[in-house]
Amino acid sequence: MAELSYRPWQDGDDLTLLEIWGDADSSASGQFRAALAPESDSGPWRRTIVAEDQGIPVAAGVVYSTALHPQRLWAFVEVAKDHRQAGVGATLLTMLRREAEGALAAGLISTTALRTKVAPGTSGAAFGAAMGLGVLQRNRVVEVAPGVLKLPAFGEGTEAEATARVADLATGSVELTDVVGRYYESVNAWDPTGPLSPGAVQRMFLDDLTGAHGALVLRAEPSSAFGATVQPSKKGRIEAFAVSYSQGHLFPEDGAAPSASEVFLGVEPKLSPKDAVRAVYDLLALITHQYPVLLELDDSMEALAAVVNPLIEAGAARVRGTETLVLGE
Repeated sequence: MAELSYRPWQDGDDLTLLEIWGDADSSASGQFRAALAPESDSGPWRRTIVAEDQGIPVAAGVVYSTALHPQRLWAFVEVAKDHRQAGVGATLLTMLRREAEGALAAGLISTTALRTKVAPGTSGAAFGAAMGLGVLQRNRVVEVAPGVLKLPAFGEGTEAEATARVADLATGSVELTDVVGRYYESVNAWDPTGPLSPGAVQRMFLDDLTGAHGALVLRAEPSSAFGATVQPSKKGRIEAFAVSYSQGHLFPEDGAAPSASEVFLGVEPKLSPKDAVRAVYDLLALITHQYPVLLELDDSMEALAAVVNPLIEAGAARVRGTETLVLGE
C-alpha cells in the first residue's frame, strides 16, 4: 500500500467513500456518515479529514461540537476494510485532536474531550477501545408486549379517583414541558446539557415537527391544605409522563392495527427511587394494557430500567435491533 495523503473534505467525497465502504456496520455508523461535511467554525464547529490512496478517498474522520451536550465533541472515523490495521484510523484521530486543540486555543470551542457511538462487537467498538475511550452509556430500543404488567388501582377504584390520577395532556402544556426538560437533564448528568429552556424542550420532544402526537400523565394523589374532609382544589403534580410519537393517541381506536407506538416515558426527577419505580410501573402498565410500545432506554434511566430489565429477562419485552454504546473520555 502506497503512502496515504490527507486533506480536508471536498464535495463528492461522500459518494466515493460510500461506494468504497459499502453498508454501514451499525445504525450509529450510518448516522455519523451524515456528519461528514465541510469544515465550519460555528453552528456547529466541525473539521473533516479525508485519507487518500493514490488520489482515491479510502477513509475519513470528523469531529464536531453540539450545543445540547457541550462538554464533549462528537468524533467518528471510518476506514475502508482493505486499509484497516495499518494505523490510518489512529492517524486521522490524531489529526482531528490537533484540529480541536487549535480551535480551543482560538476560542472556537470550549473542550477537546471526545465521545462517539458504536455497536458492540463492531470494528468501531474495537477501535474506540484501542484509542482509550471507555463506555459512558448504553442505549437500547425495547418493545414491551401488551398486558404483561398488572394494571394499577387508584384509591377505592372509582372513576373520579382514576381521572384525578391519569389524564391526557396537550404536548404544549407548560407543566409537561417543565417535567420533560428536567427529566432529560437528570438522566443525562453523565454528559451534562445544562438547564434547558422551555423552547428547547419543545423543539426536542414536544413540537409537532418531532412527531409528538399526545401525552399521558400520571399525577400524585391530590390533597387539600384543609384536611382530608375538604375537596382538593388543585391537581396532583405530575409523577410520570408518556409522550407518543406515533399517529393517534396512546390508546388506539377500536380496529386499529396493534403496532408498537414509540413512546418517551419519564418521571419527576424529585421522586424517591422507590416512588419513581412505582410511577413508571403504573404508567407503563396503563399504556401497554392492550398495545405494545417502543421505549428508548438508557442505563441512566434507572427507574425505567428497574421496570423494563426484568421484563426483558422474562421474555415479556425484547430489545429491537442492536444496542448502542457511547464511548468517551
